[in-house]
Amino acid sequence: MVDTILAADGLCKHYYLGGQKIDIINDVSLAIGKGEFVVIAGNSGSGKTTLLSILAGLDLPSSGRITIAGRDITGLTEDQLAPLRNGLTGFVFQAFHLIPSLNALENIMFPAEIKKDPQAREKAEKLLDQVGLLPRRKNFPEQLSGGEQQRVAICRALINRPEIIFADEPTGNLDSSNSEGIIRLLLDLHDDRRTTLVIATHSQALASRADREIRLHDGRITDDNRVKL
Repeated sequence: MVDTILAADGLCKHYYLGGQKIDIINDVSLAIGKGEFVVIAGNSGSGKTTLLSILAGLDLPSSGRITIAGRDITGLTEDQLAPLRNGLTGFVFQAFHLIPSLNALENIMFPAEIKKDPQAREKAEKLLDQVGLLPRRKNFPEQLSGGEQQRVAICRALINRPEIIFADEPTGNLDSSNSEGIIRLLLDLHDDRRTTLVIATHSQALASRADREIRLHDGRITDDNRVKL
């Protein structure tokens, strides 16, 4: 039996616009096992990015409960969530979100330096070497291609060896060649480290390689299919 590392129970998210209630996430419950590669799929507006952000602790649900590694994170303050985000989880954004004033090496080191890790530089250089970017370690984000920036962002998410990596459309801003490279990188890291991957995407190429595909429509789970047995 695979241990559950991430669970959600009755998640709802809504906003009010002009006095009208807008439902984004509707009564979502799920459980993800340690080491699973899960894709959250759906068309634009289905709620997948909002759900991913809530599961990762980047956004708060209107109601419901989220548990990560046995810990209920639903009611935690920002100060309580910060060490969890910087240790237990990592997040890869579609838009990279690298710090423009830091070079590739410094961007990757940043989360480890927050934890005062004396091996931050060594770990960052090793990750850069693994993704073929060690010669570009002194380049700033504007001097890197989109694919290179996304590889740096993935290294940054991995430096503290999180148990779960969340990624929101990680290939959304890349061409087909770079997209395939990022997919292979994520799969290699998943296979090597058995890191739990939870990725929101509309890419069927990525979904077909997952262990499991959870489909959303209008904020509700419509299908939860195991892709790989």
